[in-house]
Amino acid sequence: MMTKTYPRSNDLQTVYLNAVVKDPSIVVGDFTVYNDFRSDPRLFEKNNVLYHYPINHERLIIGKFCSIACGAKFLFNCANHTLRSLSTYTFPLFYDDWELDKKDVASAWDHKGDITIGNDVWIGYEAVVMAGVHIGDGAIIGARAVVTKDVAPYAIVGGVPAKEIRKRFSPEVIKRLQAWRWWDWPVDKIRESLPFLTSGDLEGLSANLKAVQKS
Repeated sequence: MMTKTYPRSNDLQTVYLNAVVKDPSIVVGDFTVYNDFRSDPRLFEKNNVLYHYPINHERLIIGKFCSIACGAKFLFNCANHTLRSLSTYTFPLFYDDWELDKKDVASAWDHKGDITIGNDVWIGYEAVVMAGVHIGDGAIIGARAVVTKDVAPYAIVGGVPAKEIRKRFSPEVIKRLQAWRWWDWPVDKIRESLPFLTSGDLEGLSANLKAVQKS
């Protein structure tokens, strides 16, 4: 768990997200950052995690080393008016006016489950991720995309609704990155691997990994 709130000195627009999130149903990995140039980024739970009510017992799970841009939203199940009804009006929600049983209030919306974001995911400006979606490791979500379906690891998606544009790497490279899971390495090992991670030097990263394993 990060104890430091701001990754950069004199930058109050960017926070380590798990240092500011308090809701136990929102789980965020280390080094994941959120940037907000319009509002206080420490208000992420209030401003960005929407329709997230305790009655549904749903979770937002975000991995390590993710980058979440200003205005990205996570819309949970209470935003999904049920499609099983002949009317889209949420009668069960207004049980007092309609003399309905309070225990049936959750029938007003459809339940699609948790939102799960993998590691090293980049979510662009004002993108929207809907309830039940799983985004794989290394994926990129384009600005203002609306993600209604699962996103494969290392895929780039965009549009409304979001569709895959292309994969970031070849299947072989994706397989190697998923096997290495660099985001789970000790911090010192990640730090010494930065020249390879930041330059796209896959073979250099592979050689460095082997050297560390032998030492």
